[in-house]
Amino acid sequence: MKTLNYIIVLALCMLVSTACNGSKKQEINNQETKEIMNSDKKAIVVFFSHAGDNYAVGNIEVGNTKIVADYISELTGAEQFEIATHKYDGMAYNPLIKLAQEEAEKGELPEYEGDVDLSQYDTVFIGGPVWWGTYPQVMFTFFKKHRDDMKGKTVIPFTTHEGSGLANCVDDVKKTFPGANVMKGFSIYGHEVRTERAKVEKWLKGVGN
Repeated sequence: MKTLNYIIVLALCMLVSTACNGSKKQEINNQETKEIMNSDKKAIVVFFSHAGDNYAVGNIEVGNTKIVADYISELTGAEQFEIATHKYDGMAYNPLIKLAQEEAEKGELPEYEGDVDLSQYDTVFIGGPVWWGTYPQVMFTFFKKHRDDMKGKTVIPFTTHEGSGLANCVDDVKKTFPGANVMKGFSIYGHEVRTERAKVEKWLKGVGN
C-alpha cells in the first residue's frame, strides 16, 4: 500500500511539473515575440472582421479576423482599432458576398464608426477577410482617410480566407500607402483560426527576423 501511495504521489508531482513547465514555456514564447517586435516602438492592429454567417464556419459570434487580431495583440502587446460598420449586420452569406461584389465593382466606400490617431504608432498591422480579391470596401474608406498618416511606418498586412490567400491585398496596400514600408503579408484559413494560434505566433517571429 505504501508503494502504491508513493507511485500516485510521484505521478501527481510529474503532472504538476509538466503543467507548470508548459505554462512557463508559453509565457517565454509570448515574451520572445514581444521582444522581437521591439517594445520601444508602438504597434496597432487595424482590422475589419465580419461576425454572423461566414463561409466554412457557419454563424459565428466573433469574426475570424478578430480572433487573429486578438492573437497579435496578445503576442506583441499591440493596441487595436476595429473598422466597424453595421451595414452587413444580420446578412446571410450569399446576399453579403453579392453586396460586396457590387461595392467593389462600383468602388463604393462605406462609412465606418469612430476613428484612431495613427501618429503615435510605428507599426500598423492591417487585417481583414478577402472579399472579391481584396479587402472589403469599408477598409478602403479607412485607407483613403489615413493615406498620408502611413508615411514612414511599417505596415504589415494579413488576411483570413477560404482559398484566396493574400489575393491582391498586399499590392493594394502598397498602392494605397506608397510612403510606407509594407512588409510581406500573412494569410490563414478562416476555419483554422480557432485552433491554429501557433501559426500566427510563428509568423510574428518571422516578421521580427
